[in-house]
Amino acid sequence: MSKQTLRALVLGAGYAGQGHALALRSAGVEVVGMSSRTADVGAKIAASLNIPRFSASWPDLLADLQPEIVAVGTPGGTHLEMITAAIEAGCHVLADKPLATTAADARQLFELAQQRGVKTAYAASYWYQPQALFARQLIAAGVLGKVVEMEGISHFNWPPLMPFGWPHRLEMGGGRLNNNFPHKLAIAQNVLQGEVLAVMGESRRDLERVPVAGQIHDFREFSRQAMSPEQAARLQWAPVNSDWAYTALLRIGRPEQGLDDAVSVTFRHSALRQGRHGDYMAIYGEKGTIHVEGTYMQGPVYLKTDGPTWEELPIPLAIRDALPAEPDNTQRNWNQLAREFVADIQGLTHPRYLTFRDGWIYQEVIDTIRSNRCWTMTPG
Repeated sequence: MSKQTLRALVLGAGYAGQGHALALRSAGVEVVGMSSRTADVGAKIAASLNIPRFSASWPDLLADLQPEIVAVGTPGGTHLEMITAAIEAGCHVLADKPLATTAADARQLFELAQQRGVKTAYAASYWYQPQALFARQLIAAGVLGKVVEMEGISHFNWPPLMPFGWPHRLEMGGGRLNNNFPHKLAIAQNVLQGEVLAVMGESRRDLERVPVAGQIHDFREFSRQAMSPEQAARLQWAPVNSDWAYTALLRIGRPEQGLDDAVSVTFRHSALRQGRHGDYMAIYGEKGTIHVEGTYMQGPVYLKTDGPTWEELPIPLAIRDALPAEPDNTQRNWNQLAREFVADIQGLTHPRYLTFRDGWIYQEVIDTIRSNRCWTMTPG
C-alpha cells in the first residue's frame, strides 16, 4: 500500500481506547470515529479528542465509515465479535490484550487475519520499554555472559473492595494473567530475543465476591472507587471467577537450540497483596546481573558484575531518541507500536512488532498457567 492518510475507527473510550486513538493519530492516522457502550461518557471523550463521529453502535460506525484500521480497546470479552467483524470488513486491526479470552478464540482471530490478508498488532506494548531495550543491548554486548535466569516480581496492594466489573470475570476478559502478564512476557521475549518453548504454573482467585456499585467506564477508576467495608455491606455482591495472582515458569529461547539452552523465566504477581520490597525484573547471567526497578521495568537500571557494589546505568540517549517523545510510559509504548504497525500497512521498513500470532501464543501460555497443570503430588 502506498503511503496515504489512513482512517481509523476506535472501539472503546476508556483508558486503552483513548490511548490507541492518540497513538494512531501520532502515527499520522486520521481517527474518524469512536464507539463506546457508555454513550454519554463516550460521546464526551470523543469530543474532547476531536473525533468527529461517535456512536454506541460500533457495527453502524464500521459500516458507515469503512475505515482502513480498527483499534479495539474494549474489555477482552468483546474482542472475538468485534475483531471478527473488522477483519471481515477488510480492516487492519490493532487490539489490546488479551486478544481473546481463550486460546482457541485467539487462534481463530489469528487465522482469520491470515486468510483475509490484513495486518494486525497486539498491544502488549511494554515490549518497547526503554529499560528493556537497554537490557537487551547489554546482553547482546556480552555484559552478562550466558544468560541463565530471568524473573519478575510484583505485588500491587490493590483494595479488594473495588466495584464489580469486567476485571472480576474471565469471560469478560478479566484476570491478572490476561492483563498484567502479557506485558511481562513481552518484555522477557524482547530482552532475551527468544520464543516461549515451554510453560507451567498456577493461578489463584483470591477473591470470592465483590460489591456491585454501578458501571465503571475507565479501568483506572476501579481502584479509585474502592469502598469501605461499611459501604460495601449495604450493597449486593457478585461472584468472582478471575485470577488475582499467578506464578508462571517458562523456558524462553530459540526453537532450534531446544530447552537445555533456553533461559529459565519466573514471574510472580499478586494484585491484592503487599510486599516489603518494590516490584522489579532481573536478568541473571554467568558474569553478572541486571536488576531493573518497577513492575514493567519503569525504574533505574542496575548492573553488578565482579565488583562488590551495584552500578546504576543511564539509559543511552540513542534508545530514548529512537522512541516517541512522550513522557508517559504506557502512551509512549502505544505510540511506538502504532508507528510500526502503520509503517507495515504502508509497505515501509519496520522492526518486528507483536501481532495476532503473538496474541494467540500468549493466550496458549495463559490457558496453560490457568489450568494449574503439571502438579505432582508427593507421597505421604
